Amino acid sequence: MVKVENLVKRYGNFVALDHLSLKIDEGEVYGLLGPNGSGKTTAINCMLSLLKYDKGNIEIFGEKITPGSYNIKRQIGIVPQNVAVFEELSVIENIDYFCGLYIKNKSERKKMNNEAVEFTGLGKYTKMKPKQLSGGLLRRLNIACGIVHRPKLVIMDEPTVAVDPQSRNKILEGIQELNRNGSTIIYTSHYMEEVEQICTRIAIIDGGRRIAEGTKEELKSMIKTGETITIENTFINEKQLSEIHAIQNVFEVQYENNILVLRCSSAKHNLIRLMNYLQDNDISFGRVFSELPTLNDVFLEITGKKLRD
Repeated sequence: MVKVENLVKRYGNFVALDHLSLKIDEGEVYGLLGPNGSGKTTAINCMLSLLKYDKGNIEIFGEKITPGSYNIKRQIGIVPQNVAVFEELSVIENIDYFCGLYIKNKSERKKMNNEAVEFTGLGKYTKMKPKQLSGGLLRRLNIACGIVHRPKLVIMDEPTVAVDPQSRNKILEGIQELNRNGSTIIYTSHYMEEVEQICTRIAIIDGGRRIAEGTKEELKSMIKTGETITIENTFINEKQLSEIHAIQNVFEVQYENNILVLRCSSAKHNLIRLMNYLQDNDISFGRVFSELPTLNDVFLEITGKKLRD
């Protein structure tokens, strides 16, 4: 459905996209995961032909997209990172305006407006102006305006920024329902938990490059970390730290503020071996956490930096 090949975008000497290539199949929820400034939004704007790029090729629905490809753009829904609605219009007037950009028949448009209102849970707020809405409701209105015309491809750029947990869950559930109803979704975020929850395939982007791609299971299999163990309120000396580092499967040890963190190359029996060592050496400790790899671990190991600070 979407093919991006060797995309390059420069701003003077700064390379925003560095030979980026992506292939997104119909029916996917495809995640673009990366920190702020990694090139996600730039890539989206190039896909929509809103930005001129220096090199590469972009095809959507099997056709090269240009600024005048209105037949392609009618089948795309955009939910931008910054809320893009009219302050002087009510909720329902905003939704109707954006629907009217694609659908001219008034009765058909009214039906689609009502469906978008119901889908985003805005039924109680249709007569309110955007400035009267909470941040979460405003984000839902942003989504309603982007999907009201039932697009085949929906592009969502950081749709949950600065919203409350309840609204975030509502938005994520809505994205999954959109996908079940037939829409292909491109979802950009730097929130690893969201991407891991809803995306069927994920590309990790950093410095304008795709550095890894696959399902969450495939991405996790690419790294050395198989388990991370954290122990709080424990007192360890240098000799004991060295001995813990020598325990089977342990490849990294961090100890700061009486918190011990181990990264292990396998998830089998590591905790048991560590507990046995602590008991044998009469080392006291507080809470213990054992975690399997996350996408943040993938990003940290591949790039050498955290996804979010």
